[in-house]
Amino acid sequence: MEGETIKIMNQDLVRLDRFDGSNFTRWQDNVRFLLTALKIFYILDPTLALLPEPKENDTPQVVAARKKREEDELICRGHILNALSDKLYDPYTNTYSAREIWEALENKYKAEEEGTKKFLISQYIDFKFFDEKPLLPQIHELQVIVNKLKVLKIELLEAFQVGAIVAKLPSSWKVYRKRILHKSEDYSLEEIQKHLHIEEESRLRDKMVEESNGGTNKANAVSKANHPRGKNNNDKRNSGNYMSPKKNQEQFKGKKGPCFVCGKPEHYARECRYRKDLKEAVVNAIDEEIIATLSDVCVV
Repeated sequence: MEGETIKIMNQDLVRLDRFDGSNFTRWQDNVRFLLTALKIFYILDPTLALLPEPKENDTPQVVAARKKREEDELICRGHILNALSDKLYDPYTNTYSAREIWEALENKYKAEEEGTKKFLISQYIDFKFFDEKPLLPQIHELQVIVNKLKVLKIELLEAFQVGAIVAKLPSSWKVYRKRILHKSEDYSLEEIQKHLHIEEESRLRDKMVEESNGGTNKANAVSKANHPRGKNNNDKRNSGNYMSPKKNQEQFKGKKGPCFVCGKPEHYARECRYRKDLKEAVVNAIDEEIIATLSDVCVV
């Protein structure tokens, strides 16, 4: 039986974290569980009667009970001290009552936790989410505060936590927040985190597509800025190799050679006044003019 008790003690001691001044309530619960499993937590009961002074005529049962009580006191004290960190162990080595050690720790660190409660509550209320950081890790930070409050016996309802998460979303989530608040269904913590994760992933994809399109448009804008409409023509005109249409026509316009009719230069055959058909046209025009003049005279 004694070997089984020692085995239980060793297993639980390995799992028990040493108290360093933080999370006293959690540490106290763990020690209480260990001492209860070892059936010695009764030593810390403030209503426990003191042992009577030994007498010569004590019965064997009384002697055995006193011996067990002293052993339990020693084991209980040893477990409490062994569950303390090195910096907290030394101040209590000269205290021989397990209950006195227990009450001294409780009075000191319970008062500190009351201040811690107020600090954690304030921290939870003031906690805000920011766009610069991923959303889910920020939710996990908020849950750490919730767990610390839980250790201090402050329970937050799940519906309250879900509402707080929605209320703490950044201003860029304003439309999404309104959509969630207008829904009649209730979400669990797991469900709201799943919805927020999907929404965040969708926003990231949209942002990547927008940035990609923005880069393409920017490249096109730069290209247009470097090559504005009509600038290529201006470049050609400003270059020495460019030739205006008029100059081009003058360059490739054939030079006037000698006329085929009269043999004189500087005019084409169709413009030659010595052409027969041209003479006839001129003569006919003169005749018509003379006839018209004579007609006018006769009428007069």
